[in-house]
Amino acid sequence: MISGFLLVNKDSGISSFRVVQILKKKFNLSKVGHLGTLDPMATGLLVIAINRATKFASLFLQSEKSYRAEVTLGIQTDTDDIEGEAISFKDVNINENEIEETLLTFLGKSDQLPPNYSALKHKGKPMYKYARDGIKVEKPPRQITIKNIQNIEIKLPKVSFDIKCSKGTYIRSIARDLGLRLGCGAHLSQLIRTGQEKFKLYDAFSIDDISLDQLISLEDAFEYLDFVQLNKSDSKAFINGRPIKTDFDHINMLRVYDANNQFIAIGKNTSTGFKHEYLV
Repeated sequence: MISGFLLVNKDSGISSFRVVQILKKKFNLSKVGHLGTLDPMATGLLVIAINRATKFASLFLQSEKSYRAEVTLGIQTDTDDIEGEAISFKDVNINENEIEETLLTFLGKSDQLPPNYSALKHKGKPMYKYARDGIKVEKPPRQITIKNIQNIEIKLPKVSFDIKCSKGTYIRSIARDLGLRLGCGAHLSQLIRTGQEKFKLYDAFSIDDISLDQLISLEDAFEYLDFVQLNKSDSKAFINGRPIKTDFDHINMLRVYDANNQFIAIGKNTSTGFKHEYLV
């Protein structure tokens, strides 16, 4: 059974779930999932996990992501992006230096309110369903981290920039809050995901052009991790879930190879010994 990751360059107007459905049917696969939703209006990198690779999804869901974003000042929408209804219009008479300085205030850690139109659940129901029914749900802010904001281009009313952020960050909320801080309102008018963990957009393929020849193996996907090789008896105990004693001191997760140099798992040290977190 083939397992690994495919890198899709998603078009605008198609949901991440629809991409999964198309690839599942195209390659007659049993298990397919994506490693982080892209809104239908957004384009760019969508990492697809196939078969056993779906078990490793949580590792990448925690990863940082990079985007190229375009914000349009002066128009606020109910969804905080270009697909929503405009709810306010204001002239944009703001100095470009002020815009750049305000944008850079988002760097570092902060608490972010998610958009009203989001897939976050409230009492088991996505927030966007409440919003469509005219019901406002107050969700508590979530801590996010903006690692960098670079390559800022300002051609009013458009502001474009590269941004690298922690998991759970809504770029739509960055656009909304930038408009609020500048006092003119704003919405996200374009979004391209350019990277996620080690995966980059320039290595991705369109749905039409992608093939299983471009599959990234589990081993290659985690080549950035250090590794350890176990002897035959420790390999057997390790695979069966028993903690094993080791002579190395390592706090991060490791690639684990058996005595035959086969990649068998990702593991880490625990209080009871070295155990697997994810079995290949």
